[in-house]
Amino acid sequence: MFKVPPVPARRLPELLRAMPKAELHIHIEGSLEPELIFALAQRNGVALPYASVEALRSAYAFTNLQSFLDIYYAGASVLLHEQDFYDMAWAYLQRAAADQVVRAEIFFDPQTHTSRGVSMQTVLQGLHRACEDARAQLGVSAVLILCFLRHLSEEDAFATLEQALPYRDRIVGVGLDSSELGHPPEKFARVFARCRELGLRLVAHAGEEGPPAYIWSALDVLKVERIDHGVQAVHDAALMQRLAHDRIPLTVCPLSNQKLCVFPDLRQHNLGTLLDAGLAATVNSDDPAYFGGYINDNFTQVFAATGLTAKHAYQLAFNSFEASFASDAEKRDWEHRLKGVFERFVEHD
Repeated sequence: MFKVPPVPARRLPELLRAMPKAELHIHIEGSLEPELIFALAQRNGVALPYASVEALRSAYAFTNLQSFLDIYYAGASVLLHEQDFYDMAWAYLQRAAADQVVRAEIFFDPQTHTSRGVSMQTVLQGLHRACEDARAQLGVSAVLILCFLRHLSEEDAFATLEQALPYRDRIVGVGLDSSELGHPPEKFARVFARCRELGLRLVAHAGEEGPPAYIWSALDVLKVERIDHGVQAVHDAALMQRLAHDRIPLTVCPLSNQKLCVFPDLRQHNLGTLLDAGLAATVNSDDPAYFGGYINDNFTQVFAATGLTAKHAYQLAFNSFEASFASDAEKRDWEHRLKGVFERFVEHD
């Protein structure tokens, strides 16, 4: 492992912004800024229950996951055409590139759109085209992960999978998101087994608001490779040992956790505890338009609040590459670039 040189605290925010990183927990519908929501609503003739951009943004006062989801689905109603999905993804990918994201594994929720009569083809073509342009124009490696909505039935998830199979080459994996409480991972055991047979990579949200038991069943029943969120793992010592021993990545989202009152104060966040216990934690933005910050905002704010150091920063970025579904050659290239950034910071201090 690379020996991280000491970096003065005053330069840490600059380092966090400059270092290359992968984002592994980003809901593309959650990157839809109020300005773009209104622009798309106007373009598509969609009436919104908010008078202005300011009125919509002021409604972002969430008390829990469900209160957020209600407004999240309302925002997605403006997405109707392939170009809408392209514009949404392209806006995020430009922002990600500016934040030195070199790899983005993007979640999308097709059921949110197919239930409104928007075809899987429309959704996927728009998103995929943006990913291709990001690689060519921005140097960002971007791939798509189809998420099943857990508040819906497994039968609905199977139907969604069938709709996606003609576009199998455009999807790297599947995930599980939406309302966690009352919808344990095992509800989707059969559809995840089918996805595993198809060779899709598997991830699932677990242990954000749900208990450690949900993380166990995501691992043992769904057989996922990554846990999205996972911050409740600290309440189960055996689970913490399992996650550390098996190097199961956690895609942690600090500002989301704060906004949804998982940790009411960012100073209480357990990211440092997870890292110090040897877990492969990463930092991500989740739904940045709604939760007050993109990936670099998450890094700088959680570091400022908790006193994490340059050593933690290196570990988080390194973990993000290792936890990605990219090729080994890509991972080694990004890790080499990461070392170079840290070394330059010491040389120029």
